[in-house]
Parts: sequence; structure tokens; C-alpha cells
Amino acid sequence: MNHWQIERTAEYHRQEILEEAQQIQLEKLALESRVRCPTRIELTIISFATWMISKGRQLQKRYEFTAVNCGNPTQVASQTKG
Repeated sequence: MNHWQIERTAEYHRQEILEEAQQIQLEKLALESRVRCPTRIELTIISFATWMISKGRQLQKRYEFTAVNCGNPTQVASQTKG
């Protein structure tokens, strides 16, 4: 075979490989950017987690101590007595 023919074939194969690599990168990008809909189980878990967080906040508000006078405990006790 001719030396130039070998070079052309090698360059042709290099171009094919580069095009395939670019196509793979585009496919990966398309898969990553695709919108994924959550399944029924995932939706249930998300709603359960949201419910737990809201109940936790309600309990925290209910049992939270107001920290108006956070000074010396004897001062706070004397202020409540008097």
C-alpha cells in the first residue's frame, strides 16, 4: 500500500473515534439534563419527611422556653417572686 493511503486511513479512523467520543459526551449530557419524575415511593417519603419536619417545628414552638431574662438564675428567680 501507498504511504499516503495508510496516513489517510489512520486519519479517517482518528476522526471516527473523535466523533464517537463527542457523541458519547452529548449522550451523557442529555441524560444528566433530563427531567426525572419521582416515583410513588419517593413522593410518599418526601411527603412523610415534610410532615415530620412540620410536626417537629410545631412541637418546638409549643415547648420552647422564652429566653427573655437569661442572666443569673438567682436574679430570674427573684424577679419572678417579687
